[in-house]
Amino acid sequence: MHLLLTEGMGWIEVVTGSMFSGKSEELIRRMRRAKYANQKIIVFKHASDDRYDETKVASHSQAFIEAVPASTVEEMRELINTKYSDARIIGIDEVQFFGKEVAEFCEELADLGKRVIVAGLDQDFRGEPFKPMDVLMARAEYVDKFNAICACCGNPASRTQRLVNGEPAYEDDPIVLVGASESYEARCRRCHIVKKRGE
Repeated sequence: MHLLLTEGMGWIEVVTGSMFSGKSEELIRRMRRAKYANQKIIVFKHASDDRYDETKVASHSQAFIEAVPASTVEEMRELINTKYSDARIIGIDEVQFFGKEVAEFCEELADLGKRVIVAGLDQDFRGEPFKPMDVLMARAEYVDKFNAICACCGNPASRTQRLVNGEPAYEDDPIVLVGASESYEARCRRCHIVKKRGE
């Protein structure tokens, strides 16, 4: 990614891919670099994601950065307006959990001259676009899509396999289930399975 900087201009960066592809790790890396450069930053995480820590964004490889838990876009907006208005760079991890309103919120921030870095899944466990990542990817200035390694065959993995009791999930199972390796694994196109009822 090559950034062409213009004073006062904001933009959106999207880091996406399957689970275990390094999305959160990349978000943490970019935010740390900005912090080392003495830029004002704030990182948000969804309040429901407490897999590794309640107040830190954590990667599966155990990289951490301090974050502010929030449950809604409105909560993030209120925090930006009241406590973090001087933040130049805003990071949001697991952005897909915030719903469709988050795309407009990110655009608002970019229009205010902020650098917005979001990380999230581009596909749900069925291999379908994970809303609102499709909108964010279309509107972002920069998009980086990462692959993991397929847990079955070792090929590049672009999909997230949801497992229930060790078996692939059915296509009508709930989309969102916060978990880690006990619930999900990275799979390639060939090894990814979505079961249908009655088959």
